[in-house]
Amino acid sequence: MLPLCSMAQEKFSFGTKTNPQGVTFEVDSRGFIVGGKHILPVMGEIHFSRVPATEWKREIQKMRAGGITIIATYCFWIHHEATEGQWDWSGNKNLRQFLQVCKEENMPVVLRIGPFCHGEVYQGGFPVWIVEKALSDPKNFKLRSTAPGFLAATKKLYENIYAQAKGLLWKDGGPVVGVQIENECRGPWNYYMSLRDMAINIGYDVPFMTRTGWPKLNGKEEFGKLLPLYGDYADGFWDRTLDDMPGDYPKAFIMKEQRINANIATETFSKKELTDGDSSLSTLHSSLTYPYLTCELGGGMMPAYHRRINMSGNEAMPLAICKLGSGSNLPGYYMYHGGTNPYCAEHTMAETQATKVTNYNDMPYMTYDFQAPLGEMGQPNLNAFHQTRLLHQFLADWGDMLSQMDVDSISDHYARRGCFEFYNDYVRILNEGGKAYVRPVDMPFNGHTITANAQPFCKIGNTLYFIPIKGMKPKIWIDKELVSSFKFQVSSTSEAAKPITGLEVILLSEDEALRAFKIDDKMYFAKKAGNIIYKDGDKIIEEEWKESKTKTITITKTKDAAEPRIIPMGSQKVAAMPTNEDFENAAVWTLNISPSLSGRDSREGVSFLKISYAGDCARVYADGKLVMDNFWNGKPMLVRMSDLAGKKVELRILPLRKDAPIYLQKEQKEILDNSKAALLQLNSINILTRETFVK
Repeated sequence: MLPLCSMAQEKFSFGTKTNPQGVTFEVDSRGFIVGGKHILPVMGEIHFSRVPATEWKREIQKMRAGGITIIATYCFWIHHEATEGQWDWSGNKNLRQFLQVCKEENMPVVLRIGPFCHGEVYQGGFPVWIVEKALSDPKNFKLRSTAPGFLAATKKLYENIYAQAKGLLWKDGGPVVGVQIENECRGPWNYYMSLRDMAINIGYDVPFMTRTGWPKLNGKEEFGKLLPLYGDYADGFWDRTLDDMPGDYPKAFIMKEQRINANIATETFSKKELTDGDSSLSTLHSSLTYPYLTCELGGGMMPAYHRRINMSGNEAMPLAICKLGSGSNLPGYYMYHGGTNPYCAEHTMAETQATKVTNYNDMPYMTYDFQAPLGEMGQPNLNAFHQTRLLHQFLADWGDMLSQMDVDSISDHYARRGCFEFYNDYVRILNEGGKAYVRPVDMPFNGHTITANAQPFCKIGNTLYFIPIKGMKPKIWIDKELVSSFKFQVSSTSEAAKPITGLEVILLSEDEALRAFKIDDKMYFAKKAGNIIYKDGDKIIEEEWKESKTKTITITKTKDAAEPRIIPMGSQKVAAMPTNEDFENAAVWTLNISPSLSGRDSREGVSFLKISYAGDCARVYADGKLVMDNFWNGKPMLVRMSDLAGKKVELRILPLRKDAPIYLQKEQKEILDNSKAALLQLNSINILTRETFVK
């Protein structure tokens, strides 16, 4: 008997829950119910306006291959109404086209409509004109308040977003199943309700509406009006210290009953407030309580100028394991897919200390790669993408069962939910050799019970596929009897194990697991580990990324760097990034690119520059326009060849002083310490090519 929730599972009441095909999308104390069946989906963040429109379809298909079953996306106000009254929904900003692609790909969407989004965007997404009004007339335009002028402007924003989404909501047969109101906001609650009611009156009639469950609200909320969603990060660029894993970041890697944490918005509320917990968790409405859902598990992390975090990619899966073991029924990653900020000649489109409001951190002007499972060019972060993918496939096949299981026991490293054990002792930097896994204990399958020292991967018919657990000898018990089926391994030709009383058990090797993809109840194996297999209509596509030394680019150094700048402190009392004028003192290389490297945007042979360097910051200009920049954290900078082909290309790198007041991780700090007075190296410029073929 599975341990189910003892309370009656009533449902929340939001908007229209049934689509034209008669499929219902509902929410109860456990989570999501689609077509009357509980599911445990996986949500991944991608920002449509930060990704070329020509790449949306392919990247959504790749997100699905990684196990993403719901997409979340911000609608950044500043991207669409930079000038008051002039709306731009063209090109990469075409929300309607993005939603239509999601519909074609059968990918549900949660719209995060602001008005404040953050997302490391300039002024949190507020256009310059609304900020100027707020500063000159705070009575009427105070930001994030019920001031009449601000609400009127926000209403126009909501109306314009809705015009893009109209006809594409769940009730219309479209992909939009949810809407997030505001972001990371204390309230007051009447502000939230003003925005919620405004959205509903405009036409946002969706199965559920959400808010971020942090920071703690000022005052009381009305239960059931907005679902609080939570998050956790392995590290944060927003911290002001220059230390490894400061504060409570190690606690992201333990099981815990409390949903809120000190890793998010530590500048917004105190540790004392955190210990008080989230009042909504103890609020009961009849027998209905909020489900444990997340929208911001760190799929990676951006480097800020003062804090150059270098993520290994091993962090995302343990974060998800800890949340699942703690009772969560929605892993939601921020970011799952990186992006590139739209170019703006007047100012950066990224967060910066120098702005009049939301002046938090200095971020790169263009890149928003986030070291995510899929980077800004769609390149896979092999650790983060494949480790989480293997976990997500388990959730796809057993999530309905897991979603109904209580947390029976829990400690820092271990949790038991029904017939599944969750374990993690990995901690970023502090215990990189640790492991994270889920294993079955008396798991029911085809009339048998299965216990294994291996992680469930997927099931196809009567066959169970498992993957090895690091440092654990694979064993399996069927009906509590130890059997030897794990001696059979699947090969690249999909040779199966011998049947055992109506079921087959197959243990994939580590290499096979990294190559295995389940699509439409069939198993496919990539040619090599690291490749991605995804479905495009009736075709099965394999994508491979290849690196090669360039013989088609002439690299000429045309200027040496001046003396490295003395880094000043910004308004937030952390190191301030270089200005445009500072880059006049950078070392300069011109890149003469052969016309054969067209950088065409197609599924075959699309090329990127991979620039490996060491120093402070790097920028690439094409015909004098900034197309990419990078804060050095030890990883290379990628540039789309399509931004460079046929143009005069210039690479600029600033040296980094040995006494720079910035955070570097151990490996990069050693490189800096071993340099002379300052660090400046151009190590290589290679070609990275994305190739695809039909299997």
